[in-house]
Amino acid sequence: MKIVGFRVLSDERVGDGGFLRLRRLRLHIQRQDGSESREAQYDFVERPMGSDAVIVVLWHRDQAGAISLLLRHGLRVPIHFGREPGEATSLQFCELVAGIVEAGEDSEAGLRQRAIQEAHEEAGAIVDPKKVEFLGPALYPTPGMCAEKIFFLACELPSQELGAPPGDGSPFEEGATLEWLGLDAALARCRNGQICDMKTEVGIRRFVERF
Repeated sequence: MKIVGFRVLSDERVGDGGFLRLRRLRLHIQRQDGSESREAQYDFVERPMGSDAVIVVLWHRDQAGAISLLLRHGLRVPIHFGREPGEATSLQFCELVAGIVEAGEDSEAGLRQRAIQEAHEEAGAIVDPKKVEFLGPALYPTPGMCAEKIFFLACELPSQELGAPPGDGSPFEEGATLEWLGLDAALARCRNGQICDMKTEVGIRRFVERF
C-alpha cells in the first residue's frame, strides 16, 4: 500500500543547549486508502548550529604530475566512547577536511566560502576561490538517524607548504595532524580499512572520478 504522509501527534525536542539535540515525534503513517498505521515513535538527531556539512578534498599536483591529497587526523569522541573498549585503536581519526555549514551559507557561494574557511581553520591553507569546485550532488549519510546533507568540494593547492591551522577554538581540534598522501595510497587505505570514514572515502572516489 502506498504511503502518502504522516499525522503528527506530538513533536518535541530534548536537550536544547548542547551541540546536538534529540527530536522525538509521535505519529501515524497515512496510507493511500485512508487507513493509518498504529501510533509509533521516531527519534532523530538535530544539530542546532547547522544541519549540513562540507567535505573538502585539498589536493596538489607536483611537477611530475603526481597528485597528493591532504588528510587530517584528529579527535572523534563518539568513536572513542561509543564503541567496545579497544575497538578504537587510536585517538586520531583520519578524515578529509570538513566543517558544519552555518546559517546563511546554504547557497552555492556560501558553501564555497565555508569550504575556504574550513581549509584555513583545519589545514592552514589559503585557498583561491576560483579553484574551488563541487564534486557532484550532496548526499544524506545517515538518513535513519539525522537529516544532515553533505556537500563535496575540491580545491587544488599550489604547494604542500601550509600555515599553522588556527582552528575554531574548540578543544577537540587540539592535537590534530596533517598528512599528504598520494592518490593511489589513499585509495589503498580505503580498500584495506585504514580510512574508515564514509564521507572521506566518497570524497576521494568522487575526486578520482572527476580528475
